Amino acid sequence: MLQKVLALIIIAFFLAKLLWQQHERKLSWTEFFFWLLFWLLSAVAILMLDDIDRLVAKLGFSGNGIEVLLYVGFALLLYLMFRLRLKLEKIEHQLTTLVSAMAQQKPLESSQDNKEDK
Repeated sequence: MLQKVLALIIIAFFLAKLLWQQHERKLSWTEFFFWLLFWLLSAVAILMLDDIDRLVAKLGFSGNGIEVLLYVGFALLLYLMFRLRLKLEKIEHQLTTLVSAMAQQKPLESSQDNKEDK
């Protein structure tokens, strides 16, 4: 019971921080609703942990509900890291394309300036 209370207190802290960041306009509405849904579903999962335990046992998995939630959370984190890596690759490619276009448009003149100064 104490673990549930502590987990709910931590979730309440993250929800308060999320609301504060939205109030300060540091998050887009899409990000805000994603994280709001994530933390609310986490709270519901913690409150329904006994039901999740029964469901896990009924499905034939060994272990308890909290372990299943941790596995699902870990898989979600790996998926989000994969998506983040893909976005980073796309941004790096766009940046390379932009720098290349800028270099073709106006070549660097610093090497020519150095020769003229001497």
